[in-house]
This record gives sequence, structure tokens and C-alpha cells, in this order.
Amino acid sequence: MKLDKLRIKKTPRLMIIPMIDIIFFLLVFFMMSTLYMVDQRVIPVILPSAAAAQADRSTMVPITVTAQGKILIDQTEFPDELVTSRIKAEVSKNPDTAFILRADKKVEYGRVIWLLDELKKCGVRRVAAATEVIP
Repeated sequence: MKLDKLRIKKTPRLMIIPMIDIIFFLLVFFMMSTLYMVDQRVIPVILPSAAAAQADRSTMVPITVTAQGKILIDQTEFPDELVTSRIKAEVSKNPDTAFILRADKKVEYGRVIWLLDELKKCGVRRVAAATEVIP
């Protein structure tokens, strides 16, 4: 007895719509996951808040002052003696370079003023203070 004759034979069909859904889901997943990778190169500091903050995307050099008082220029820590020479090197490359000051709100006020004074002595024309926007 042949059982093949009793079975109903269906030809397999290729369903494209579920495949498109899966590809779209993967695309959205990778787009969302790359958004979270953008800020990983930033040193974590707690910024003060400001209601009128805005972003300027020209040539910018970030200067970070951590809560412990350490100064980092472009993610590299510099002692106080070498900060001036590093700033002068950036200004000599491009006199219109903007420096973004990212100071933790727990850092001593005199430390930030000293850094602003050093920036002015080196001939920096554009300095911005980084803040968090109040929603």
C-alpha cells in the first residue's frame, strides 16, 4: 500500500512579507543600538543645567574638569604645567577654534576661573560652557 497517494501535496511558497518584517526589525534594532554608542567617548561629569543652552558644531576642542580637579583636553589628562602649551598648540592650528568647557558642578570655582584665565592668556577667542538642557 502506498501512503504517498493519501497525502495532499502542497508546493512550498516563498513568503516575502515576513522576511521584509524581519529585515525592517533588524534595521531598526541596529539604528537604535548605534544611537547609544555615540556618547561612550565622553568622560562622565555631572553638568549644571541651563534653560537657554544650544549646540555649536564648528571646530571644537573639549576641555573637561572632573570632580577631582583633573583637566582633560580631548580625553587626555594634562598636568597644570602643560595645559597652557596644549591650548597654544590648538590655537596655532586654527585661531577660530572653540573650546567647550565641561566642568563638573562639584569642582572648585577657582579652578574653573584659573582655566578660563589660561584660555584667555593663550589667545582663545571662543569659549563655551557645556550645560544640560532643562526640559
